[in-house]
Amino acid sequence: MSEQPTNRPVPRPTAWSKPYWDAAREERLIIQHCKTCSTKIMNPKQYCPNCLSDDLGWSASTGLGTVYSYSIQKRSAASPFVGKVPYVVAVVRLEDDVQLLTNIVGDRALSVQCGDAVRVAFEPIAGTDITLPVFELVD
Repeated sequence: MSEQPTNRPVPRPTAWSKPYWDAAREERLIIQHCKTCSTKIMNPKQYCPNCLSDDLGWSASTGLGTVYSYSIQKRSAASPFVGKVPYVVAVVRLEDDVQLLTNIVGDRALSVQCGDAVRVAFEPIAGTDITLPVFELVD
């Protein structure tokens, strides 16, 4: 955990999302799934959105995917993000057949295009015990 506090919004883990955030802190990406109907679930939920079962589990993700959609933020009205512009917000479609709203990071982030291959990376939020899954372009 970093010593510097943050003023940015921070996810608040719930009982059913805690395994996801614990894994992210360990730099592992996991996907929730329904043990009844095999639906893969992102973002973590208390019940399966397909069959309403509460018999849910977790499986490791490959961390690989493609950019489905993106937006390059050149301005920010939200003070926690003003110093970070420009930055990329994207929807990544994982090989695990779920989509994740995330950031594209790294030296080539601003050259992102739909269909680009990406892999998961992890970004700790300063002053918290939360680590965010983010994505980098694959060479």
